[in-house]
Amino acid sequence: MIDGLSFDVMAGQVRVLRGPNGIGKTTVLRTLAGLQNPVAGQVTCDPDTVAYGGHADGIKPTLTVAENLRFWASVFGTSDIDAALRDFNLWDLRNRLAGTLSAGQKRRLGLARLLVTGRKIWILDEPTVSLDTASVALFGAAVLAHVGAGGAAIMATHIDLGVDADIIDLTPYRATYAPTSDGFDEAFL
Repeated sequence: MIDGLSFDVMAGQVRVLRGPNGIGKTTVLRTLAGLQNPVAGQVTCDPDTVAYGGHADGIKPTLTVAENLRFWASVFGTSDIDAALRDFNLWDLRNRLAGTLSAGQKRRLGLARLLVTGRKIWILDEPTVSLDTASVALFGAAVLAHVGAGGAAIMATHIDLGVDADIIDLTPYRATYAPTSDGFDEAFL
């Protein structure tokens, strides 16, 4: 739990949480996404507007890249995966089993799922882990397109994404541990 933290996120806005490891960035993001209840205070957000991407890529290794995206599109009631394949440079890999991808390719596939959710708010925990410079640029472009279309993004990252973002430094806030017992693996919601 982070004591005293308060902020708003509006359409077209990117907020980046920063602070040292263990300060509570993941806790804040999980609470905002509705994956755990706030210990105190409130989160005002319709959960059906949120797509959450955690530390795990949340892909099915025995499905192809395209099958993974079609699966997630069906979960969220959408169907077009072509933009996700194209925007995350996965087109040539679309028929490859996800389990055979490199770590960076798996991460790009995990992030490409955001584009098939149709959700307005992206909540992302360290989204650029395992990405090379070119892939970080792809992700930055996806975020810019998302917020340019009226979406919003809240994420924890230690790197500059080349995206105009409001930084929220959690260092001044006192973090306390609030254990969870739900067993959720944080892959994707």
